[in-house]
Amino acid sequence: MAIKKDDKASVLAFEKKLVPSDGYLYGTTWQQRGTLDYPLELREKSVRGTISNRLKKALQDDSIRLDAEVEKANLQTVDSCSLLPEHDTLKLSFTLKILSGVEFPSACNNAVFYEAYQNAVKSYIAEEGFMTIAKRYAINIANGRFLWRNRVGVEQLEIHVKISNTVKKWVFDGTQISTQHFDDISDDIVDLATHIADALSGKVKFLLLEVSAYAQIGHAQDVYPSEELVLDKGNSKSKKSKILYHVKNVAALHSQKIGNALRSIDTWYPEFSEHGKPIAIEPYGAVTNLGRAFRTPKEKVDFFSLFDKFARGGQLENKEAEHYVMAVLVRGGVFGESEKE
Repeated sequence: MAIKKDDKASVLAFEKKLVPSDGYLYGTTWQQRGTLDYPLELREKSVRGTISNRLKKALQDDSIRLDAEVEKANLQTVDSCSLLPEHDTLKLSFTLKILSGVEFPSACNNAVFYEAYQNAVKSYIAEEGFMTIAKRYAINIANGRFLWRNRVGVEQLEIHVKISNTVKKWVFDGTQISTQHFDDISDDIVDLATHIADALSGKVKFLLLEVSAYAQIGHAQDVYPSEELVLDKGNSKSKKSKILYHVKNVAALHSQKIGNALRSIDTWYPEFSEHGKPIAIEPYGAVTNLGRAFRTPKEKVDFFSLFDKFARGGQLENKEAEHYVMAVLVRGGVFGESEKE
């Protein structure tokens, strides 16, 4: 039964249910993968490059200054990371915890809304059991999407997934599973997805996966940890133009970057047929490196437009919209409605 739109929850928050750790980078050989892993350290380089950025209009109109600017060297100090000459394989290792309890907001200040929301989510779980969403998470684990740039140009790619403190495990050939669609469904992917869905739907309290990816990229090749965002460059003690992420001198990927890759399952947005790529589950379908939002309130396909109807017991246009709403709730966030207009 739908409730009135006036029943607002000005305080409404959800904890994330997919919780990845940071990813740690190691070097090894393809023949010795899984037995000999060497932590990758960052190295500092000082390089002499050229000016390659677009120049300001005022400078372009001054021929003397322009010549001097484009002819001068571009001196930089940067962090870098690569395999050792005797290593040809990158290992990325992280853990992923999947939690239950999507039907329970971590904060909600409206009892009527709370009850309606719970009924809507419980109905979804009873009908879908999170299996559609879980299959997509499982595929993004199996295809190694979380390697990001490190996945480009791999000769071989093997993904090992294990349920912590058990003997249950899977091994996937990541090169055979597409990152562009979610049609590559094998028995092992269904099996992994079933465990993920059982955790999300509350059949088990949680699931802890140990994930290791082995990417054969070539001897001494560069690898790409996360790059740190330095907001206050003026007061920074470091003069490096590129600062890479590490944990106790071990090169690493941010947990947020791994999480973004795992939740890149949205093919339900209106422009998918034109864009042709899954995007990360976000309330407005924002893709920051493109400077675009694919789900705008103007078209009523953003999370809040759909959630306001779904959570109050209304019927959405299709199941894809429901999957999207539930995936955002798995992502978590603060979604309260303001009392002020």
